[in-house]
Amino acid sequence: MRVLITGSSGQVGSALLRGAPPGIELGAFARPQLDIGDAGAIHTAVAAFRPQLIINAAAYTAVDKAESEPFLADAINAQAPQHLAEAAYSQDDCRLIHISTDYVFDGRGADAYRPDDVPHPLSVYGRTKLAGERAVLGALGARAVILRTAWVYASEGRNFLLTMLRLMRERGTVRVVADQKGTPTAATSIARALWRIAELPRVRGILHWTDDGVASWYEFACAIAEDALAAGLLSQTAQVTPISTAEYPTVAHRPANGVLDTRDSIAQLGITPEHWRDNLRATLAALRR
Repeated sequence: MRVLITGSSGQVGSALLRGAPPGIELGAFARPQLDIGDAGAIHTAVAAFRPQLIINAAAYTAVDKAESEPFLADAINAQAPQHLAEAAYSQDDCRLIHISTDYVFDGRGADAYRPDDVPHPLSVYGRTKLAGERAVLGALGARAVILRTAWVYASEGRNFLLTMLRLMRERGTVRVVADQKGTPTAATSIARALWRIAELPRVRGILHWTDDGVASWYEFACAIAEDALAAGLLSQTAQVTPISTAEYPTVAHRPANGVLDTRDSIAQLGITPEHWRDNLRATLAALRR
């Protein structure tokens, strides 16, 4: 199978490359190789490689900065997926998997969000990601899969895990929001789900995938402090202090509840996500190597 991956140098893109199954012919494109904001470049790359599957792992993810850069966020999160979907449509039987986010929801509900729940994003980032979802589904129909995930981290890139480790080393103490909940999800877990979707042509529409379990950002930070100390990545115990969202104002509004219901995805894909704490420990072990 020929698979074209955009955003190949990012957290999920890197995990996809490392976890590619045998028999996959990869076309890996990071931003220097393919500007996904350029519709012509996208159509040229797709026509040359002739993929049977495109996985769009590229995104504008600077949630706060998006509030002052809405046109750039829209270009990457909404217009580029539209171009990719149109390019996929031009190839016989080419599918597209587009990665989206829990930020398409407002987080005001008490329960985990199902794929068919009505989105209501609170931020420019969330609105542009939702626009990207709709553009992909509208252009490609049954050949499109939207995979929503949440709280992504890896042993490389820019993410909450690496930020916490840096601050814990530099300051020995961190203050972390305790009234927003979700599921920390390792990029390796998302890559595993994506490759499983690649194996199953019948899968279509919107899916949710995260690691198992629920945590607040505070609980995630506490786990990082404890497990990083045990792994030898911290020289002393870091102090983690819980605070409210009101005590840590941000430019963009974030959902208080970002928990995604993954039951339908587990049934369709036939795989079970690992608990987020187990994947955290595995990621910390990778950082030691």
